[in-house]
Amino acid sequence: MVYAQEEAQESHRTMQVVNHIRSLIENGTLQPGDKIPPEREFARTLGISRASLRTGIGYLAAMGVMKVKHGVGTFVADGPPEFSRASLGFMGALHGYQTWQMFEARIIVESNIAALAAERGKEEHHAALAEEVAEMFAAVESPSDYLIHDVMFHRIVSQASGNPIMASLVETLTSALYDKRRKTVERAIDIRESAEMHREIYRAIRGHKPLEARKLMEEHLRMAQESQGMEKPQERRLRVKVVKAGAKE
Repeated sequence: MVYAQEEAQESHRTMQVVNHIRSLIENGTLQPGDKIPPEREFARTLGISRASLRTGIGYLAAMGVMKVKHGVGTFVADGPPEFSRASLGFMGALHGYQTWQMFEARIIVESNIAALAAERGKEEHHAALAEEVAEMFAAVESPSDYLIHDVMFHRIVSQASGNPIMASLVETLTSALYDKRRKTVERAIDIRESAEMHREIYRAIRGHKPLEARKLMEEHLRMAQESQGMEKPQERRLRVKVVKAGAKE
């Protein structure tokens, strides 16, 4: 009960940040490319903790509304912001699903999207992917920042596929997983390896190698699922049996 109340309070504070920044953008106070106020000052204005502010900013960055530049600051993203509440709404709708199911869907959808991106991606997509990869390596010591760039990378790949329906599916899944992952990412131990894998995917897409891009994306997502301990229940039981059998020998 207490945990549920804390979750509800956290969600309320997150939406407080989202709605406040949304109003600043809608009334013209914040323009595309503008840098938001310093964290301490902004948190004081909203009357919330800096941790709650970072969570809200993280959501906005994952949705493509804000752009985080490691060591520089957080800015309002250029171009039309994806500011609909659809992403947050989808997260709520997906809470009834198992995480392994979402990963299974991602593997099927995103591996094929990566192949399409390698076939159809334009220079603007390649440049955006290169920037996110650079930001990933810059943020390997800051897991929460790294996670934002991870989400952005996958969004750009989906956009490069040229299929808005597929891109919407990716948006739904990655938004839901972001909500779960942000609570555990500080314990991640494979961030640099993950960054390396993203760089390889980027190179395959830039090199117009669809088969390689598909293979690398599938491998990356399977590794991510394994590292986060989110395997299908059946696979986990089978792994336990194999380990026990090996121990007996």
